[in-house]
Amino acid sequence: MRDLRGKTAFVTGGASGFGFEFAKLFLAEGMSVFLADIEAAPLERAVEALRPFGAVRGAVCDVAQRASVQKAADEAIAAFRAVHLVCNNAGVGGGSGGVEEFSERHWDWVMGVNLMGVVHGIAVFLPHMRAHGQGGWFVNTASMAGLLGQPYGAPYSASKSAVIAVSESLSYELRETKIGVSVLCPGFARTGIARSERNQPPDLAAAAHAALSQAAAERAAMAAQAVATGVEPAEVAARTLQGIKDGDLYIFTHPAMRKMIEKRFERIGAAYDKAEKYV
Repeated sequence: MRDLRGKTAFVTGGASGFGFEFAKLFLAEGMSVFLADIEAAPLERAVEALRPFGAVRGAVCDVAQRASVQKAADEAIAAFRAVHLVCNNAGVGGGSGGVEEFSERHWDWVMGVNLMGVVHGIAVFLPHMRAHGQGGWFVNTASMAGLLGQPYGAPYSASKSAVIAVSESLSYELRETKIGVSVLCPGFARTGIARSERNQPPDLAAAAHAALSQAAAERAAMAAQAVATGVEPAEVAARTLQGIKDGDLYIFTHPAMRKMIEKRFERIGAAYDKAEKYV
């Protein structure tokens, strides 16, 4: 998707972090931008900050609810007629704890936002893209945690691994169309993801992490520090924009983490070597 001028982007989680930086770059490319975010006040500030740079609108949206995504999509289409680029970017960090420490409600929240938010964005916009026939692109924000897993963060890792799988499946399904997909797998970046509890449902926030294990608490502190010292969201956005133009399925932003991925592949290869002994 090389020529973005005159097209429209829909960005979830658009009030801050990667989403806000995506919007800035898309406007600079001559696109119109529609921001969706669950936080009303930050969304309003983001739209106002971006207005001098191009056509931008916004709507409060809970990506975990398909009806909410559909409502925001309808507003975007009413404002700009056609949407060509959808960034399913909204996400939550998921907290820290052992697999057994997280409540069922907590799992539902993390998977509802991180995974189903992507699924809802695809389900709502894919028929629209097919109908307008002008081509399109999906960018689904996953994480390196979806490829590596992380201790004391199973809900987040599981949700992001699922986003990668959904993106790969979608890429196969769209091979013969003018619609493409990228999955963004960043490492640590200076976003607000370490403060995701600010958007927890009230019933979950009241009971969350009443008694974290020491290991989980230490892991939470390490993660918060890693986020605070991570790359700037603008760097991730710039790499994402280039990935869209190049038609990349996988977009990576932290080359130093390649060795960690290679270790995983080595373990998988060793397991296959062992399996072949029994064939």
